[in-house]
Amino acid sequence: MNFAIVTNFNIQDKANVAFKVIETLHEKGCGIYTADFNRDRILRNKKDVNFDYIEYVPIDKLYQAVDIAVVLGGDGTILDAARRAVPSGKPMLGINLGTLGYMAELEPDEIERINEVVDGKYRLDERMVLKIEIFDEKENLKQVSFAINDAVISNGSISRILDLSLSKDGEEVCTYRADGVIVATPTGSTAYSMAAGGSIMDPNLKAFCVTPICPHSFTSKQLIFPDTSKVEIKNRSVREKKLFLTLDGKSTQELDLGDVVKFTKSMMKAKLIRLKNDNFYKKLRQKFETI
Repeated sequence: MNFAIVTNFNIQDKANVAFKVIETLHEKGCGIYTADFNRDRILRNKKDVNFDYIEYVPIDKLYQAVDIAVVLGGDGTILDAARRAVPSGKPMLGINLGTLGYMAELEPDEIERINEVVDGKYRLDERMVLKIEIFDEKENLKQVSFAINDAVISNGSISRILDLSLSKDGEEVCTYRADGVIVATPTGSTAYSMAAGGSIMDPNLKAFCVTPICPHSFTSKQLIFPDTSKVEIKNRSVREKKLFLTLDGKSTQELDLGDVVKFTKSMMKAKLIRLKNDNFYKKLRQKFETI
């Protein structure tokens, strides 16, 4: 089997854990791949070890070259890796080197369990991916993107009241006067959506949620829709020149007045490797106890 190693090798603690993973996989006869921009970082950090067997490939070809990606970091690192792994259909094993690590499966002291992955003794936890399309006021398609966690419509760094209308399957549901709106998958329900007062959703639910940010109305509440829905949010904020759509806390796209953002379930899935019998609620309880 071929494995991709994804982490920030510039951070010594992360690099040290990654080196243990690399050595464990190499001892099992696995191929080791990583992005070519890591070559100098690895050689600089590990001068006393011969890592000639590592294959360095361009980041846009990394996931096509491997069977599984091992991602070392927090949920942000795993999400960033997922944006590249999901289109290729490759599963990811997360090793938590962050704070909460909802998406990770192993802790640094459990690296030996990676042998179970090599032996095929794991199951896949498939997570919903949102497909996000932006249309202008003339219904011309401007952009198609994807999100694993959430999509946030806001005014950027300045907090001002926005006017947004929400429709489901072509029928208007409500209007929001709020600082913004979060559209989250069940995976993303434990992130920004939860912080904004949204519900925590079991990852097995076939649904996604819309949560207003600081709504200026007592009647503005979170709404949960089945994943078969076509949800649209229209920019009606006349006072603002631009709004911004941020996906998974990373990529940001501008929204003009009259633009419509359409949310549907993608056919793609984010595939997370699971080795433990811990259920979602046990992990949730453990994570809350660390906060």
